[in-house]
Amino acid sequence: MSSIIEAIAVLRCIFDKYAGKEGDPKTLTKKEMVTLLKEQLGGAPEKPEVMDKFFKDLDADGDGVVDFNEYVVLVVAIVLLYYSNGFYFGCYLHVL
Repeated sequence: MSSIIEAIAVLRCIFDKYAGKEGDPKTLTKKEMVTLLKEQLGGAPEKPEVMDKFFKDLDADGDGVVDFNEYVVLVVAIVLLYYSNGFYFGCYLHVL
């Protein structure tokens, strides 16, 4: 399997690990998103109003949950933020 396909599979597996614990296995609730952020990124917004805004902004279709497409937007934003701040992922060397 190519490295990019492996990366996509990992992203999907992480989403699936947290989705559906409270309902639909194809979406993340706000509580599930908080758990994902804490466990995968080391933290989530502490203030409820900040988390509410964060979640609302992610929930592009306004259905009250985050689906995989909306989650991918978050992942891409994080990658761009890291890259624009000069952080280079150490694992990229084995791909080249």
